[in-house]
Amino acid sequence: MGSKGALTCYTWEEIKKRCTRDERWLVINRKVYDITRFVNVHPGGPRVISHYAGQDATDPFTAFHIDQEMVKKRMCCLLIGELAPGEPSVEPCKDAAMVEDFRTLRTAVEQMGLFRPSKIFFFVALLHIILLDVLAYATLYYGGTSFIPLLVTALLLGTVQAQAGWLQHDFGHLSVFSRSLWNHIAHKFVIGQLKGAPASWWNHLHFQHHAKPNCFRKDPDINMHPLLFALGKKLSVELGMKKKKYMPYNHQHKYFFLIGPPALIPVYFQWYIFYFAIQRKQWVDLAWMISFYVRFGLCYIPFLGVSGTIAMFMLVRFIESNWFVWVTQMNHIPMNIDYDQNKEWLSTQLQATCNVDQSLFNDWFSGHLNFQIEHHLFPTMPRHNYWKAAPLVRSLCNKYGIEYQSKPLFTAFADIVHSLRESGELWLDAYLHK
Repeated sequence: MGSKGALTCYTWEEIKKRCTRDERWLVINRKVYDITRFVNVHPGGPRVISHYAGQDATDPFTAFHIDQEMVKKRMCCLLIGELAPGEPSVEPCKDAAMVEDFRTLRTAVEQMGLFRPSKIFFFVALLHIILLDVLAYATLYYGGTSFIPLLVTALLLGTVQAQAGWLQHDFGHLSVFSRSLWNHIAHKFVIGQLKGAPASWWNHLHFQHHAKPNCFRKDPDINMHPLLFALGKKLSVELGMKKKKYMPYNHQHKYFFLIGPPALIPVYFQWYIFYFAIQRKQWVDLAWMISFYVRFGLCYIPFLGVSGTIAMFMLVRFIESNWFVWVTQMNHIPMNIDYDQNKEWLSTQLQATCNVDQSLFNDWFSGHLNFQIEHHLFPTMPRHNYWKAAPLVRSLCNKYGIEYQSKPLFTAFADIVHSLRESGELWLDAYLHK
């Protein structure tokens, strides 16, 4: 503040420099906030807000918060200044017209009521998950423990886990209730009691992904580069030129089938979620998680014994893992992967995401994440409204020459493998010849 209470004025160049561990500033609607100490108590986690240090965070702030006025009031203590009168509202590195047009589009979809959820839709989604869970139990209860009933039970429970994953995703993004608190409570129940995972873990990872999708060192979903995979054309060439080889990347499109879909959840996530909850002292999340395992054991140990129940559980996680990885990676792995370029919200999301064609099956199978573009642009929008926003988004993309990709489901699956093969070959060429 100035001597008379007036806000101190800053330039974009001054703000750009405040992105270190010792000093972190960001801009929201021309106001400058010092988040250096706040990052450690930020409800969304320290990393997601830190990813915008030295940058304009207006659009992600709008995208992630459903009660912006309340949040702004709480941020008053962080306010240290504003942009100087001569400074543009949009960072010089961004297309101001595109930024303004996207904000106009967001206002339009808000006025169309596309952020208003259908409570019936989400009730039916929850009800069908519970019914499938009951049906899985009933299959063993009435069908016995021969091979066919066991297989049917595993498939039903795998479906329960996948569909509960999409539903917890809705609550985690605050897209079901108008109050954040109710979304958070429901989120802990669905991910904790129905899936056995901590809500805090999901929040920590997933919001970073949305803030900077496919940005190396900022999006945790691509942290498998370079330890397991060489991702993206540019990063793969860079890795090869540095003569780094942690894995035989030119064969990654083959070993993806061994350490990707089958192993992510049962081998890695299964132990890491407990480590995360305990290490961060998330005791409420841990209690919800334990309630899931107690319920699962009480249901199936009488039929299968302890070892049989553990085997059933791992088979269910195996099914879930394959379902989860193919759906979540089909929209991102084939897209551009690079360091953070600090581009417009629209272009940042479109270069990192693509859609899968709409159908009743695709909508159900992916939890409407076949509309990944609309979901990334408007993460708090209820998923049953994505299709209504899609034509408007496509029109805006056409105006600025941004490619809006939508593919058949199995083409999207195949593109994961094709992109891994291509980036692996680029790595090998750079490794041997550059």
